[in-house]
Amino acid sequence: MEKVEALLQKEVTVGDTRLDHATSHLAKAGGKRLRPALVLLTAELGPRPDSQEVFDSAVSVELTHLASLYHDDVMDEAPMRRGVPSAHQAFGNSVAILSGDVLFARASRIVAGLGPRAVALHATTFERLCTGQLHETIGRLSDQSPKDHYISVLADKTGSLIAASARYGVISSGASEDLAERLALYGEKIGVGFQLADDVIDIMSDGETTGKTPGTDMREGVDTMPTILLREQRAAGTLDPLGLHILDILENSDLDSDEALAELVANLRQHPVMDETRRMAQEWVADGVALLDVVPSGEIREGLEEFARQAVDRTA
Repeated sequence: MEKVEALLQKEVTVGDTRLDHATSHLAKAGGKRLRPALVLLTAELGPRPDSQEVFDSAVSVELTHLASLYHDDVMDEAPMRRGVPSAHQAFGNSVAILSGDVLFARASRIVAGLGPRAVALHATTFERLCTGQLHETIGRLSDQSPKDHYISVLADKTGSLIAASARYGVISSGASEDLAERLALYGEKIGVGFQLADDVIDIMSDGETTGKTPGTDMREGVDTMPTILLREQRAAGTLDPLGLHILDILENSDLDSDEALAELVANLRQHPVMDETRRMAQEWVADGVALLDVVPSGEIREGLEEFARQAVDRTA
């Protein structure tokens, strides 16, 4: 990971002092680096875990992730990211968008050196990232349940890149395509569980831990799993008075008001939909771990199981 971090910091600077502050802004702010860590971990399943292709793959997935964050924050008008002002707050929308584009381009250049199979994987993953965002923005089909629509968005926006990270590690270290496919399925399920855990963290954690205001998703008008479950229960006629009160605040209050948002968050923290969302996250991760039956028992499998657990057992 030290080598990956050094390569990453090199790639987010372009050698132009007018641009480097923007293109390196989020990388220097830190982050979990889950995706490159998964590349390195799954690479241990192949005969060449220390090859340069493995490190290049790890850097490319993190660059892609960082680039998507620049764009997401512009679309969501998010004020903070990783405890610092988001790039569009610091530099403006145009600079943030173009900085993300530069990072996408750098990831693509690295992947081009890994060969046609990696290029195809990169393109497919990038397409899923974009279509997931489009589906979230445009909304669901009339015959699709809100829950199913939301899960499909999570699979594309988050699961796809974590799946690609798992696959990159396997193929770049010389292991089999069958194993790569299995680990990609594992990665996608972990990705969905990770994002469901984020839905809980967005409400339950304090801003100092997460680097953003609790309830930010709701302020931005994004329905996450807890509010989807509340609406589902209301439609079925089973929603309790607390849930009805929460939806009333959500739908009829000005959530730009810190007081209204704080009231919404305080009530949600007391509602059972938070535990239900947490259970859903754990179920997705358990399904992912079950796919590891093809991995021999030992340190690497234990590491993959621990990676999965940490995706949901966290506070930020």
